[in-house]
Amino acid sequence: MLLKSENLQLKPLSLDDLSDAYVGWLNDKEVCEFNSHGENIYTKQMAVEYINSVQDNPKCEVYAVYLDKTHIGNISLQNINYQNNSAEIAFLFGEKKFWGKGYATQASQILLKRAFDELGLHRIYFGTHIQNIRMQRLGEKLGFQKEGVFKDAQYKNGKYNDVIQYALIKEN
Repeated sequence: MLLKSENLQLKPLSLDDLSDAYVGWLNDKEVCEFNSHGENIYTKQMAVEYINSVQDNPKCEVYAVYLDKTHIGNISLQNINYQNNSAEIAFLFGEKKFWGKGYATQASQILLKRAFDELGLHRIYFGTHIQNIRMQRLGEKLGFQKEGVFKDAQYKNGKYNDVIQYALIKEN
């Protein structure tokens, strides 16, 4: 399913989206500063395995985000739970020259509309490293509310880090 805004296209992630640039994002310390990637070398074969694992997985929807014909990142709904009508939203925007231009906001708005209006979900959530101010601002801009802090919930770069949990509840 192709999802669109005025500037962006979100298309289900496929092997067609696999490139050296994509694999490079997952090895870029700045891109992966606050996520679970970047601890180990990420290979093209690992990317193939990941893409194959998410295709036709009923518990996730992963989209490649395109600006014109340029793949600038990925956005996903993960851990989709239809019993609780909830899912986790996750982001990876690897093309740094497009950071700060509102594309993560636009892509999020498109995916949140799908989550609430088409999938019938009630609650979307995410957790982020306590120092990831950009992600916290994005969540707040989209209407997410801070729910709490999980102490030492993420182990990265040889130390434990706190994770802030945010959620957005569908308005009636």
